Amino acid sequence: MNTDSAAHRGAGREPHPFAGPRPNTGGTVRRTLLRTALTGAAALGAGLAAARPATAAPTRGARPGTPAEALKELAAGNRRWRAYRERHPHETPEIRRALATAQHPFAVVLGCIDSRVPPELVFDQGLGDLMTVRTAGEVLDEAVLGSVAYGVLELGIPLVVVLGHQSCGAVRAAVEAEQSGSRLPAHIQYLADQISPAIDHGKEGDARIDATVDANVRLVRSKLEAEPDLAARITSGKLAIVGARYELTDQTVHHVR
Repeated sequence: MNTDSAAHRGAGREPHPFAGPRPNTGGTVRRTLLRTALTGAAALGAGLAAARPATAAPTRGARPGTPAEALKELAAGNRRWRAYRERHPHETPEIRRALATAQHPFAVVLGCIDSRVPPELVFDQGLGDLMTVRTAGEVLDEAVLGSVAYGVLELGIPLVVVLGHQSCGAVRAAVEAEQSGSRLPAHIQYLADQISPAIDHGKEGDARIDATVDANVRLVRSKLEAEPDLAARITSGKLAIVGARYELTDQTVHHVR
């Protein structure tokens, strides 16, 4: 979801593989999933004003197999995106034919439905690289939990990224509904109810909305980390669940601790 308001944020985040220093702008998983055909093998731009042709990698390299390797790959892709040097990888006829029979994505990205934040673009990844789950405000329900669990438990994905973003309309709606005491239409109220525990009451105005974007990422990440099957993989070092935020103003993805 989106709004036209962009909040400005203060500095002070720690560095993270997604980006350099942070910019100033601003129940248990039910393992009843069928082991279907979605298993497999096979891994995971435009120029400045005078467009430079994009270069697509002709073949797929080794799939990142650890959380650290997966983070490194996403960070590199976001750097390409920010520099307008996208590769749009893994789109060749050969790769498309291979993916018809198997997939092996290296990361799950749980992001917002906002049209300005498509994970495959902001991380410059291609076919078969990412398993994306998108809900307004990254809100969790059983279908979302099952989707994330499928990627991790059935496909062996080593990284889950909870990706919030600057100027999130779902977060704004939740904050403003709480302040006004009004009810939102139909199912939108459900979204607000899920986001409301993350509302930062220590700030006012746009600063409250902006801080709540980060707090909501932390809340969703903590819920995922509390799922026993996912927690076991975290403990064994096979999985990392990280929070991140995308800045619309400069296209940077940075860590949310």
